[in-house]
Amino acid sequence: MDLGIAGRTAIVCASSKGLGRACATALAAEGCTVVINGRDGASLEKTAAEIRDATGAQIIPVVGDVATREGQAALLAAAPNPDILVNNNAGPPRKDFRELDRDAMLKGVVANMVTPIELIQQVIDGMAERGFGRIVNITSASVKAPIVGLDLSSGARAGLTAFLAGVARTVAHRNVTINGILPGMFDTDRLRGGFPAEAKLLGVTPEEVADKRRGGNPAKRFGQPEEFGQLCAFLCSAQAGYVTGQNILIDGGGFPGAF
Repeated sequence: MDLGIAGRTAIVCASSKGLGRACATALAAEGCTVVINGRDGASLEKTAAEIRDATGAQIIPVVGDVATREGQAALLAAAPNPDILVNNNAGPPRKDFRELDRDAMLKGVVANMVTPIELIQQVIDGMAERGFGRIVNITSASVKAPIVGLDLSSGARAGLTAFLAGVARTVAHRNVTINGILPGMFDTDRLRGGFPAEAKLLGVTPEEVADKRRGGNPAKRFGQPEEFGQLCAFLCSAQAGYVTGQNILIDGGGFPGAF
């Protein structure tokens, strides 16, 4: 399927690796010019080169932290009038909620709720004026089924979801859509990075932890980042103009519900 977005410009936040990178790659493969972002310049340049080589697309790396005013300004300087915005940012580390002080809570809310809203504020009117806009927010399956220890991440992302539910309905008539993708367990560095600590706690190996996690999912596997990226690309497509205000689980059936 031709997604009808060749020649469009996309900003993909936190995209030097993982699910953000997968989204950037999928959009580049569809012919978009893609602004990618990360805090490590060397890693970001390497990612940019690899996506260029794989897709032939124009890839513009922008080093910066999207949770800061400076980072946001740098992204928008590289693409002042984006057609597509993919919001993404790392969540706070797993921690018992009793250990969270005010500063930690505010930082988590800024990173995972306030930052995407600020970026949307800066691009949504231009999208509406031009008659095309696609905004995708990468959140988490924990919005649907909270995970103990990730309470701050779940709360901030759920707040973002509720905030944008109303906003999405105000611009749908201008062919601007806002949707969320809620990933479950994907085979990324972030997922695997937690296995050693869990393995030590349980007295098993990291691979045994991985096997248990895979076995507990109805699909009996982890998701591949490419699958996530392709879903993102479809939500950014010309064909997805009637899909808005939705939050789509992509978790191999891990959430045990019909709705």
